[in-house]
Amino acid sequence: MPMIPPVASPLPIVDRWVRPLKMDDPLKWLAAGWRDLMIQPAMSIAYGLIIFLLSIGFVGSLIALGRDYILFPAFAGFMVVGPILALGLYEKSRRIEAGQPVHWHSLFFVRPRSGGQILFTGVLLCLLMVVWMRAAVIIYALFFGLLPFPGLNRIAPMLFTTQTGLAMLAVGTAIGGLFAAFSFAISAFSVPMLLDEDVDALTAMGSSMALVWSNLRVLLIWAAIVLVLFLLSLATALLGLIVIYPLLGHATWHAYRAVQPGGS
Repeated sequence: MPMIPPVASPLPIVDRWVRPLKMDDPLKWLAAGWRDLMIQPAMSIAYGLIIFLLSIGFVGSLIALGRDYILFPAFAGFMVVGPILALGLYEKSRRIEAGQPVHWHSLFFVRPRSGGQILFTGVLLCLLMVVWMRAAVIIYALFFGLLPFPGLNRIAPMLFTTQTGLAMLAVGTAIGGLFAAFSFAISAFSVPMLLDEDVDALTAMGSSMALVWSNLRVLLIWAAIVLVLFLLSLATALLGLIVIYPLLGHATWHAYRAVQPGGS
């Protein structure tokens, strides 16, 4: 009777990545991201321009369809799906680091080592965005009932000068924070990992969560930087995305590389 060879339990992928991060690492990632952006900058700027145009088109469609009441949740949702849209920027940084040539084709037709696993992650992030936008509508209804959305020009006074508005802001911020924390944890490292490693989506997302937890203080700083830069983009009517989005995309690649042994 043939003997069945023993099978050792595989170590979690995160066990290979034990390098602790330093508090100033997020600034180093930004600096490295800027250097990548300035190498053949037209590619990165074009990428950011496409993201800007898509965002403007999406915002315009919501307003034209009378769906402006989900505009603010949609902005928050963009931060959820943003990491998956930056795949081409990760590829540019990967090629620069590996000393490989960077072409337009390689930026927009990326072939991740994980194959279709990255699609699963993208679908999950999109579902998270949809669930959050739906939750935001429900939160509004719980506090304001059937009161119609007052419009973009009158929503701020209603939120900040009434007790009901302030209560809704508090609840919405708390629930939105949970969505944001979860989406950040599963995507902070998983998307670059799926580009660079032949792993499945669940392993990548689980490893990302473990890495975020083990370097929580540093990653909170990184999350704050991302949030501030995104708010800056909003303050410029999304024009800032043309530069800020590729900058964050390249920097995210270096954040992923920083948790690997010998990483920068």
